[in-house]
Amino acid sequence: MTLPAPTASSLTHPRPASPHADVPDPAPPQHPQGGWKGVLLPVAVVLAIGTIFVSVYLAAFHAPRPHDLPVAVVGTQQEAQRIEEGLESALPGGFDVRPYAGESAAREAVEHRRVYAAYLTGRGHDAPKLLFAGANGPSVTGTLTGAFGPVAGASGHRLAQEDVLPASAGDTRGLSIFYAAFGLVLAGYLFGMMTYQAAPALRLRQRMASLALFGVLGGVIIALLAGSTGFGALPGSFVGIAGITALMAMAAGGATMVFIKWTGSAGAGLASVVLLTLGNATSGGVMPAPYLPGWLHPLSDVLPVSAGVRAIQGLAYFHHDGLGRGIAVLAAWIIACAGLLHLRDARAARSARRP
Repeated sequence: MTLPAPTASSLTHPRPASPHADVPDPAPPQHPQGGWKGVLLPVAVVLAIGTIFVSVYLAAFHAPRPHDLPVAVVGTQQEAQRIEEGLESALPGGFDVRPYAGESAAREAVEHRRVYAAYLTGRGHDAPKLLFAGANGPSVTGTLTGAFGPVAGASGHRLAQEDVLPASAGDTRGLSIFYAAFGLVLAGYLFGMMTYQAAPALRLRQRMASLALFGVLGGVIIALLAGSTGFGALPGSFVGIAGITALMAMAAGGATMVFIKWTGSAGAGLASVVLLTLGNATSGGVMPAPYLPGWLHPLSDVLPVSAGVRAIQGLAYFHHDGLGRGIAVLAAWIIACAGLLHLRDARAARSARRP
């Protein structure tokens, strides 16, 4: 069977590509620099990134103190006011004191991380007691016992303490979630760079499949290492931790890809500042968001690292606190990154077809 010869109309007016056709996702073009620009540019960029890293971490952690850290007080209105005044005198602006009617409600608030501690004023000869969650980390525990100890002493008592949610025996310093998140985001950052280096000519759907595979495998590996089958650092469910960490890995990898695709050679540096520096500093893995300086605090609500860390902490200890919000934030990052990559590639494809 012979095929019909192409007509003049088909040659001069080729059929337009389907809007749903597979979109190529080539690596951004390289712009090699020579001479003094090639000598000085790497020095300037790396020193700038290093300076930002050191500045952010020193600002956040050189002398950490809480800002409006929510705590509960169980007692009369007069006792709550007296305790609030004592805390304000010792650490101005450090605590947000919330009155609770009884011990059971205050205990539940600590367990669900609606407050970070509950101070029971005691009755008669009963000593005041501080309920706290060791899973929040030793820094938070130290802040709370250091602040409420003098409050109890002012009433002539020694402060009794009860850890209602201790950290896992495999996580004695409460830093395992932070290090797991840091390693995962670093892996996502490296994936975002290497996908364009190792496979510069992939289609977009293939690159998205690679990102999804990286996320799933990364989540499973972290869950195996940190869970009961590994170091026993995280007591949460295997499926839950694997799922959240998979979303974190995909969000970090996708964000790095977007930075590189939209800004070219500057993308790697920008991604390192946003994800590795600002993201990990505001993650809440070392100290919760109320300890951050005011200018860093808003980032803890929107960056993928902090959303994932809080969700993992909720899965492991705090009755799913932050889980729903974490999934929503991470999913939004992944969808937005996929959309931005598609938009960039579609625009480039349209430009290439223009005469």
